[in-house]
Amino acid sequence: MKKISILIPCYNEQESLPLLYKALNEAMADSRVAGRYEFEVMLVNDGSSDSTLAILRQLHKEDSRVSYIDLSRNFGKENAMMAGFDYVTGDCCIIMDADLQDPPQVMFEMIEKWEEGYEDVYAKRISRGKESWLRKKLSMKFYKILNKMSKVEMLQNVGDFRLLDKRCVEALKSLRETERYTKGLFCWIGYRKAEVLFDRGDRVAGTTSWSMWKLMRLGIDGIISFTTAPLHLATWLGIIISFFAFIYLVFVLLKTLIFGDPVAGFPTLICVILFLGGVILLCLGILGEYVARMYSETKRRPGYIVREFNDKLV
Repeated sequence: MKKISILIPCYNEQESLPLLYKALNEAMADSRVAGRYEFEVMLVNDGSSDSTLAILRQLHKEDSRVSYIDLSRNFGKENAMMAGFDYVTGDCCIIMDADLQDPPQVMFEMIEKWEEGYEDVYAKRISRGKESWLRKKLSMKFYKILNKMSKVEMLQNVGDFRLLDKRCVEALKSLRETERYTKGLFCWIGYRKAEVLFDRGDRVAGTTSWSMWKLMRLGIDGIISFTTAPLHLATWLGIIISFFAFIYLVFVLLKTLIFGDPVAGFPTLICVILFLGGVILLCLGILGEYVARMYSETKRRPGYIVREFNDKLV
């Protein structure tokens, strides 16, 4: 009997966990999978400050299929997923959110595709639930920009909700970078991919922890992790601006030789200095983002620390 692991990162999900467990229990008892597969539900507590950990402990006591990992602090969803990859034991792993925006019923289609031989079955959103117009537009624009800059094709309108074969999980486990952009890593490892379509729901309870600022940081991580295009942009900016600066230098020199050197032109000088200063700071900022990630990686710190696993301190 094949074993299916369901990996769910949790951060302050005390309100949604009972509803999540009920929905998962119903899905695992469905005639399409009951008796045909063994299930493991791996819940990762990513440093929650509410009663999430207490609920996970209770679920583990009541149901042997439920396991949990308690991280020593909040390491972020990307590293929480990495912890889950290290601990799941199934022949495949289904990743989903704890807020039930990813409907458990979609996993039946994923399993069918997996049995057909596909190793990465991703869920593509038809609709995105209750999400602001600005956030939708920015998300779609970001993926288009990332696709143009990256050498690896990035899937658009696709999140972390997917089924991964054990070989994919092992490949992801071998990538120990701490500045992670998992959506890009899913694409980078390759393997045979298939899509299933679904309507993303709304949160059943609680509020999202993903602010606009966190999403922007995640977007920057994605760009820095999978493309050096910003560095090339800084180079071309330097070349173009140097070219026009040389043209302007020749113009000023000829003007001085022909008409003399009046004191006029101070506002132009200030504008040029401010513009060049801004471009220099922008290029330094781009370099700084790459250097900062190199600095972080050279420390070789683990991406997470486990405090407790299934009632046992680690």
